[in-house]
Amino acid sequence: MAQIAVVPATADRFDDIARVINPTGREQACWCMHWRAPAKEEVTTRGARLRELTEREPAPGMLAYLGDSGGAGIGTGKSGAEVAGWLGFSRRSDAGSLQRSRVLPVGEPETWPTTWVFMCVTVRAGFRRQGIAQALLDAGADYAARHGATALEAFPVEPEPGRRVPVSAAFVGTVGMFERAGFDRLAPTGATSGRLPRWHMRRELTPGREHAPG
Repeated sequence: MAQIAVVPATADRFDDIARVINPTGREQACWCMHWRAPAKEEVTTRGARLRELTEREPAPGMLAYLGDSGGAGIGTGKSGAEVAGWLGFSRRSDAGSLQRSRVLPVGEPETWPTTWVFMCVTVRAGFRRQGIAQALLDAGADYAARHGATALEAFPVEPEPGRRVPVSAAFVGTVGMFERAGFDRLAPTGATSGRLPRWHMRRELTPGREHAPG
């Protein structure tokens, strides 16, 4: 039976991060750094900057692994488990590009240090539709709460009825996915992904405690 384990994306797991968010080794990949990057930063430095973030606490994201229950190495990225997905997040205070956004709400500056933003949810081909994304969101909420977050925010897309979200737009997640993780819709935004509208969603937390969606 397959088992999902979700762990912080630390420096010793950087190769696994790359397998999920830059599998072809593109020099100008996003590396989930768009909102964190300083203005006019050279794109080719983003991989190195993300690696630096993995050496700090808190981590810049979470990794999900899938393997046989009871197998050696579940959640370690070693034998018995395969890296399956990535969740990128940060405090709003560390998301400079988001603070300058003209199409997404920036919030009140005094709340930035305790408001975390879930930026990217990516599941590798071959691992989708197995609960990986949901496990990442739930574990990410617990991790953020333990590190002082009082609220989580996200800006997922609203799928068209009866149609699947294009892979090119799916990295921001879907409204339904975040609703299942306990987020509430606040308002539509002026942003889109793959021409689909993006919603401002939020989940309140009690810092220092683990939570499961109600």
